[in-house]
Amino acid sequence: MLSSPSALRTLSKNIFLALLAVLVLAGVSACNKNKDYQDYRSAAELYADAKDSLDKQNWRRAVQEYRTLQTRYPFGRYTEQSMLDLGYAYFKAHQPESALSTLDRFIRTYPAHANVDYAYYLKGLVNYEENLGVLERMMPQRVRDRDQTTARDSFADFKELLRRFPDSRYAADARQRMVFLRNNLAAYEVSVAEYYMRRQAYIAVVNRARYLLENYPGTPQSADALMLLHQAYGELSMGELQEDAWAVLETNYPDHYYVLGKKKKESWASRLWPFD
Repeated sequence: MLSSPSALRTLSKNIFLALLAVLVLAGVSACNKNKDYQDYRSAAELYADAKDSLDKQNWRRAVQEYRTLQTRYPFGRYTEQSMLDLGYAYFKAHQPESALSTLDRFIRTYPAHANVDYAYYLKGLVNYEENLGVLERMMPQRVRDRDQTTARDSFADFKELLRRFPDSRYAADARQRMVFLRNNLAAYEVSVAEYYMRRQAYIAVVNRARYLLENYPGTPQSADALMLLHQAYGELSMGELQEDAWAVLETNYPDHYYVLGKKKKESWASRLWPFD
């Protein structure tokens, strides 16, 4: 009988299964409908939807839609710009490797494109933010302690932009970022050289200091590099090179604390022993 507990349980179970089947079929139908809609969108519609997601800062959605556009319409009037936009969307979605590979592909495929300078600039930004962005904003003094591979890549990207497009609208910002990168790369070399000095690895100190002076001349850290050279050459008993390092340091950085301290010591020594 239907009124029995067993029959009621069976009826409830059947109703539940029927409702579940309806929901599943509705979901599948909605997915297929959405898929069919995407399949029928033109390149112009896909690009408009992707650009709308980009403007709304829905980065992951923008990536998905630009990738769909690139896959379904690999050629055409929207292909070139969509590749640039996809690189930017990857950048903002914190996918630097995908951003760099997309931008490299754009540069290889469209080397004469009117906006190829932006591709170089964006590559520099991707590497810049990957290495420096968060630390620069939160703990600027800690930037130099990180591995500098992406910082060097960023510097090279901006340098290539300035070499190829010195009048680009992005040139001024690239130059400012290069100054920051250059100073931090030099500071990193000083930090490493000081570490080697504490470990009494004097040849390594010399190599790091010379690398800084050769690759980042004129940076604020050049004086510290010369100081480290003077000290390391002294420990290595290389008197002539030690004197050369001192001469350059004293001539170009007479107010450096190391120069002033050494002169002060010499002054006190002359007072204690005034006989020549």
